[in-house]
Amino acid sequence: MGIITLTTDLGTKDFYQAALKGSLLKLLPNANLVDISHDISAFNIPHAAFVLKNSFHYFPKETVHLIGIDSVYHENSKYLALRYKDHFFVGSDNGIFSLLFDEQPSEVVEINIMQDLNFLHFPLSDILAKAACHLAKGGKLNEIGISINGIEQRMTLQPVIEGDLIRGSVIYIDSFQNVITNITKELFTKQQKNRNFNLFFRRNESITSLSWHYNEVPEGEKLCLFGISNHLEIAINKGNASGLLGLHLGDIVRIEFYK
Repeated sequence: MGIITLTTDLGTKDFYQAALKGSLLKLLPNANLVDISHDISAFNIPHAAFVLKNSFHYFPKETVHLIGIDSVYHENSKYLALRYKDHFFVGSDNGIFSLLFDEQPSEVVEINIMQDLNFLHFPLSDILAKAACHLAKGGKLNEIGISINGIEQRMTLQPVIEGDLIRGSVIYIDSFQNVITNITKELFTKQQKNRNFNLFFRRNESITSLSWHYNEVPEGEKLCLFGISNHLEIAINKGNASGLLGLHLGDIVRIEFYK
């Protein structure tokens, strides 16, 4: 039974998510559908990329990841199916794949499945659903598309290194209101060189040590740690870090290293 994961901005309040799942099950009744998230902010490609990038590798090889972000039809729409690290990805060529992958996918095709005009406004339940089911059944990429070399590129804001300082920004706030930055553990360790540090952010707040887990400090106290995303997080033990510390998407944080 093939696994198809779903990452969309369809939400849970309307019928769109049900329409997508019904279309998939009609094509592949024994499909194992797994929701990664349907609460991606509308058309928010970086949000979807961050969520899927930090979850897809937990799934078995050959899993198909269907992405429904900014997939509505327009004249120059291009839909892709890709193979990357023994997983399949299906979605619009809108830059999301360049944010998902750290290296080039091993195979990319532009899907050439005929569009059903009755679903012109909702290709997610038509072209993309058909491609995902084909792959979940063990079908080949070259049976549903034409091989291409490039994918749409999209850039995200990267940390800036200035001497003994890293200047980063908030890229994600999870449902616990933990604040996740674009500073990776690899970058932090490379720049730290076993030195002390000060993490500064809004309202002249600072943190001077890394925690291994959220409960390492008393309830209500702030902390920073590297979570499962491998990005530096600012959190409050059993508290709302974003709201209480006044941190929002795009806000600047800085780390100063010293001996």
